[in-house]
Amino acid sequence: MGLEFVQCDRQYWDFVRDLRNDLREGFICQDIINKTSHYKYMEKYSDKYYICLNDSIPVGWIGSMNNDIRVATHPDHQKKGIAKFMVNELMKLCPKAFAKVKLNNNTSQKLFESCGFVKKYYILER
Repeated sequence: MGLEFVQCDRQYWDFVRDLRNDLREGFICQDIINKTSHYKYMEKYSDKYYICLNDSIPVGWIGSMNNDIRVATHPDHQKKGIAKFMVNELMKLCPKAFAKVKLNNNTSQKLFESCGFVKKYYILER
C-alpha cells in the first residue's frame, strides 16, 4: 500500500463532498452539503484539508478547522489504517488539533485513542 498525504486541490473537492455526504451520520452536523455551498467553502478553506492517496487514488480526506479535526475514509478502504495514517500526518502539521466525536461513534473514538488522544470533555445537549 503506497499511501500519500497531499494538499486538497480543486480536483479532489467533489471527492470530499461526496464522501462527506455518504458518511454524514458519523459527523456532528449531518446536513447534506450541496455543490455550490461546498465549492464556496473549499475556495476559502481547502488549504486546511488533505487527501490520502493509495497508489494515486483518493481513499480518504482529513481537515482541521480551528484545530477541530474532521476525517473520512471511503468505505472500500476502511479498517486498513488509512484514517490512522491521516490523523498522524495531520498532527505533524497541527499538533494542537483535537477531535469532537459523537458518544455513539465508537469507530472514531477508537481511531483517535489509537493515535494517542484521550477523552477530555462531554457535551450534553437537549
